[in-house]
Amino acid sequence: MKTSTFQGILPAVITPFDEHENFAPAAFERLLERLYAAGIDGVYVTGQTGEGLLQPVEQRKRVAEVALRATPQGKSVIVHVGAYRAADAVELARHAARIGAHAIASLPPLGPYSFAEVRAYYQALAAVSDTPVLVYYYPEICSAVQGAQQMLELLEIPNVVGLKFSDFDLYTLSLLRKRGCVIFNGRDEVLIAGLLMGADGGIGSFYNLIPELFVEALALARQNRWEQARQVQVRINELVEIGLRFPLIPAIKTILRWQGLDCGPALAPRRGLTVEENRRLAELLRASSFAHLASGFADHP
Repeated sequence: MKTSTFQGILPAVITPFDEHENFAPAAFERLLERLYAAGIDGVYVTGQTGEGLLQPVEQRKRVAEVALRATPQGKSVIVHVGAYRAADAVELARHAARIGAHAIASLPPLGPYSFAEVRAYYQALAAVSDTPVLVYYYPEICSAVQGAQQMLELLEIPNVVGLKFSDFDLYTLSLLRKRGCVIFNGRDEVLIAGLLMGADGGIGSFYNLIPELFVEALALARQNRWEQARQVQVRINELVEIGLRFPLIPAIKTILRWQGLDCGPALAPRRGLTVEENRRLAELLRASSFAHLASGFADHP
């Protein structure tokens, strides 16, 4: 993939499971069809929202394969390969390259690792193939990578083309953008601000529920219609504010079930929403501009 076309709105897609926590490909294909119909530019699979770290390696491979098969021509599939074992991440990276993924991405190793160890990890992933690599910058959960200078060192690794930037420090985002790398904004709440500071697009969780609003926001930003884009961001944040009151992945899956797309449970140790949380979530949605998202609550409480 040419990095100049590596941009746009990419939902961090949830992964549907059956009652035994096995991947449910039919539901996944239905979700992808719905998302692509909204005009998205591609998908980001088996990341944190997709519960990749909690799935067996072979199952993660199946998710990536179905995503590639169900993706229309001209759209992008980024496969998150981060894993607790570096060997698993390398295996997943090789598989993603073999099936034709447009890029791979990875969280840094999760744990008390040094920056030198993190850099060696990304060097190993980047050496697997010619598939572009995105670093996942998320200082809130990985303190081994801090600030623009360390990010720039990772971006100097051959085949590392950019990053998913999940932080509110958009000044640092702008500094990195000056170096010409690809940047996806990773905080749904500040997509427009991230685009204004130079991001090429966005990857996020709430995109599963309202992809059309994120597509609209990007289109307005590209037309320099920033006030209208800000208004769309305000509406997006209305849903973000509601969703973040609950365990997020179970809440997204619950809302999708109310919309007629049963994506099963979240994987343990995550829990599902309680009966009271379901009722409260529906109540908050009905009192917002997203009342339609709770339309199936009576049928699937």
